Amino acid sequence: MSLQAVFFDVGNTLIYPYPSVPHVVREILSDEGHTHDLSAIDEYMPLVDAYYEDRYRTDDTFWTDEGETSQVWIGMYSLLCRKLGIEDGAERIARRVYEEFGCAARWRAYDDVEPAFVRLRSRGLRVGIISNWDRRLEGLLGGIGLSGYIETVVSSAVVGLHKPDPRIFELACDRLGVSAKDAAHVGDHHYADIVGASTAGMTPVLIDRWDAAEPTEERFVRTLDDLERVLGLEE
Repeated sequence: MSLQAVFFDVGNTLIYPYPSVPHVVREILSDEGHTHDLSAIDEYMPLVDAYYEDRYRTDDTFWTDEGETSQVWIGMYSLLCRKLGIEDGAERIARRVYEEFGCAARWRAYDDVEPAFVRLRSRGLRVGIISNWDRRLEGLLGGIGLSGYIETVVSSAVVGLHKPDPRIFELACDRLGVSAKDAAHVGDHHYADIVGASTAGMTPVLIDRWDAAEPTEERFVRTLDDLERVLGLEE
């Protein structure tokens, strides 16, 4: 493999909600006059996650449209509000949560991200982003302080394509002027990232930051500290 570029997914790969989704929800609920313990919010988070996964399995093309993307997230947080006994204003509060996560202050990069970017760039490799995300992504990455390392950000809602469609991966490669066979893609989702990158002809790397069962993927890491090893870049 003559590697020229490494692309990355974003959520659960490079960044995470800060301090957490339940913490942010609790802050907004409190501001709206609804006091809830974190434990009460945590109790319903699996239902919120299931809402998203069900929508994603049914039709994942919502990622290609800004309006549809926002409605999925607002639906998730509206469900949470109703489970907490909040009916009046549930959708308005849900929209506030969605909008809050458009602020860079509500996200943090994992500790291993910037060092990995520095190492890759020092090797002459180019770095890009391919993500199912809304139009706020580029601003978020800039606000977090990562944009100086990234040459292109391909966001599904901006380009009208979504992972695992190989065309979004091909578009990212075209933007950097590299062949898919000379590029790798790192992400946390088997269907969107591994299947998509493989279909496009890229080298896929699965990252799992949650210590799940060992996967069967050929290239797998739990931290970006191991990225060069699985890509065969170590001297």
